[in-house]
Amino acid sequence: MDKIELEIEGMSCEHCVAAVTEALGELPGVSVDAVRVGTAQVRYDPGQVSPEQIALAIEDAGYAAHAKA
Repeated sequence: MDKIELEIEGMSCEHCVAAVTEALGELPGVSVDAVRVGTAQVRYDPGQVSPEQIALAIEDAGYAAHAKA
């Protein structure tokens, strides 16, 4: 499993945290380590999902996401 930390824009409350956690939990091959306002840390199987797909799932939940540098 690879690890990625994402910066997430537009989150402001625990509802946002729950929405992002749910979106990430629906992806195959993704294990959520932590979601906080503004960030998410996940482990993922690169054979099942890409970092781009992870960011898209967050964007589909209504937030802008990109890998932390």
